[in-house]
Amino acid sequence: MDLDAYSAAHRDEWERLARLSHARRHTGREADELIDLYQAGATQLSAIKTTAGSSVQGDRLSLALSRARLRFAGTGTNVLRQLTVFYGLQLPAALYRIRWLSIMTAIATLVVGTLYAVWIATDPRVLANIGSEEELRSYAEQQFVSYYSDNPEGSFAGQVWTNNAWIAAQCVAFGITGLWVPYALFQNAQGVGQAAGIMAEYGRLDHFFLYIAPHGQLELYCIFVAAAAGLMIFWAWIAPGARTRSQALAEDGRALFTVAIGLALALLVSGVIEGYVTRQDWPWPIKIGIGTIALGAFLAYQWIVGGRAYRAGQTGDLEEFEGGARRLVAG
Repeated sequence: MDLDAYSAAHRDEWERLARLSHARRHTGREADELIDLYQAGATQLSAIKTTAGSSVQGDRLSLALSRARLRFAGTGTNVLRQLTVFYGLQLPAALYRIRWLSIMTAIATLVVGTLYAVWIATDPRVLANIGSEEELRSYAEQQFVSYYSDNPEGSFAGQVWTNNAWIAAQCVAFGITGLWVPYALFQNAQGVGQAAGIMAEYGRLDHFFLYIAPHGQLELYCIFVAAAAGLMIFWAWIAPGARTRSQALAEDGRALFTVAIGLALALLVSGVIEGYVTRQDWPWPIKIGIGTIALGAFLAYQWIVGGRAYRAGQTGDLEEFEGGARRLVAG
């Protein structure tokens, strides 16, 4: 190939391609022309590289082609804008959609935990099956309180955070089964009820509530929200409404799995409170107040910010371009 002759033959096309790729707006005719020139230029660039290798003419054409591709394919969304949309619209809208289901799971867990605690505290046979007299007394009088101060603050906060975030992620991810969430909630209610029952038996129920309250308000509610998200995904599969099952599952799965990300951050806050605040020798109203403020901030984010985003049309799902085609339509 005579590269100079080839370049001269196509110079007008390449210059036109460069001008169109720099233009801010295009008419319909110009947009069609840009795509045609892009396709032709891509073929010509391939021929140049195959026969002449790297060259000045090829580099210039490659630059014009990359600019043209950005004009009709678009540029990536700014990262800061993506974060703003996610935390300001998508995540709170998803949380708002499951607000009442979150309350329902909280009530169900509270009822089961209370019944279990009463059963343990009033039936000596159940206590005997849990442990010996010495073990139970040691748990109530020493181990329950020392649990919050035995390990260094940072490592303890990280441990409880990762454990709780993993449980929340499992509730969301495996919620589609319809079985994992009830099982996880029952296990959680059983554990809390057992601890409360043992502490009540040995006259230390006040210690149970005092040490649970600072971090437990936000921590437990996050688990309830995760359970609600998992159940909502399951329900989208069971009762898709006007949507197909695959469409309902895809849309609600994308929208509600983002909840796991938000809960990981909220559980980080509760982990910090559990690791750094609960063990402090501060007045209990201050420690419990910190936990209440943390829960209140999360509830405001879910109900107020989320309600505003939901009424603006957000569901928590990805935007149309990122989410891909929702349905195939004959053209």
